[in-house]
Amino acid sequence: MADPLKTFENEALKLPQKDRAELARVLLLSLDSEDDDIEEVWAAEAERRYEELKSGAVEAVPSEVVFADARALLE
Repeated sequence: MADPLKTFENEALKLPQKDRAELARVLLLSLDSEDDDIEEVWAAEAERRYEELKSGAVEAVPSEVVFADARALLE
């Protein structure tokens, strides 16, 4: 008999990216967490990162550069 979790995983991976993202969001929200509400935590993190960008504390890196660097590390 097939493992139900593996079956679910295989079916979920067939979903379009937008649907997989929504499924991931719902699953994350379903987890018991000692932290505050997960959406509030991520909103605060996004705001913190935005403020760092605005203040110049960090510099944005284009995705092309990030992915090229990642590929180079994997070669």
